[in-house]
Amino acid sequence: MEVTSVDLGFLEPCEPWLLTNKFFRSKVGGKPAWLELKHLPKPDDLLCGQCNEPLGFLCQVYAPVEANENSFHRTLYVFVCLTAACNQSPEPEAGTIKVLRSQLPRRNEYYEYDPPDETKESPAIKSPVPLCVVCGCRGPKLCSRCKAVNYCSAAHQRLDWKAVHKSVCCSEEGSTVPACATSSIQFPEFEIITEEEEYEPKAKLSEEENAKRQLAELERLKQEGKAGALDELSEAELDQYSSDQVEDKTFDKFKERISADPEQVLRYERGGKPLWLSPKLPQTIPPCGWCAGRRVFEFQIMPQLLNSLNSEQLDWGTLVCYTCEASCDVQGYAEEYIFRQDVLNTDTAKN
Repeated sequence: MEVTSVDLGFLEPCEPWLLTNKFFRSKVGGKPAWLELKHLPKPDDLLCGQCNEPLGFLCQVYAPVEANENSFHRTLYVFVCLTAACNQSPEPEAGTIKVLRSQLPRRNEYYEYDPPDETKESPAIKSPVPLCVVCGCRGPKLCSRCKAVNYCSAAHQRLDWKAVHKSVCCSEEGSTVPACATSSIQFPEFEIITEEEEYEPKAKLSEEENAKRQLAELERLKQEGKAGALDELSEAELDQYSSDQVEDKTFDKFKERISADPEQVLRYERGGKPLWLSPKLPQTIPPCGWCAGRRVFEFQIMPQLLNSLNSEQLDWGTLVCYTCEASCDVQGYAEEYIFRQDVLNTDTAKN
């Protein structure tokens, strides 16, 4: 076994108070643990570009950049559309998935210079910006009756009203304990812990083994009645055959690489290379929207995560995130680039 430069992420149960913003942990589900607390994304920044409904918080990855003093604290947030139609047949550039970057220097106005004590429970650092009681994002809308509960959108206000708030609005209970309907909005909450990947590449096949594999492939084609004289196949059929072969090899490589750690939900390697499951790659990686600099691969979310989300609406092969190579200074939250690669033999959409 050899240790690679990839860090693998796995889900682990964790006390909810340890997953709040002051402890700087990576996590899946629940509400976002916002890093920068004054300049939160506006509700319109977190709408699906296809159905215009609020995106749901999927996960956040705490990823400081040691070489950049302004990125001592740095977190990336991933949001996904919760509408089944957008996930089953997303259109290119539809904005059905978004990733945001936020960062702070070690000395900042929100958090202590030294790490907090993780042996005793303590509250999160509260944002001065009102938050939606349903999803935890910026909540500029206020319940017009009780004036006690905030929402990011009319959609979440309706959801909360039908589920809980109607029965407690303007009551003593409603004014002291904000009730919300989160079961259909929030995913189960877990910490993402990371370990260095250990990987043992398979030995390359010898010429004799390659010849045997090619003979076996020819035999398979004969049994399927597809062998014939290959030079008699049309150009379109040859292209399709070649494409299928490339896809099969790419997918086989993907499966072989993750076989030693099948529970991995995240692969992190800033500046490295993603593990593709299909040869359908993004045509271009757009530059940073803030500094116009180059973006590099940072992490990818693996299909295994779907098994832990209890959601039939979501579907992907892998979500591949690219971020500003310089991790340029931002005020608040900068949108980065995320590419959705679907499973074999399905169309890929990018956001």
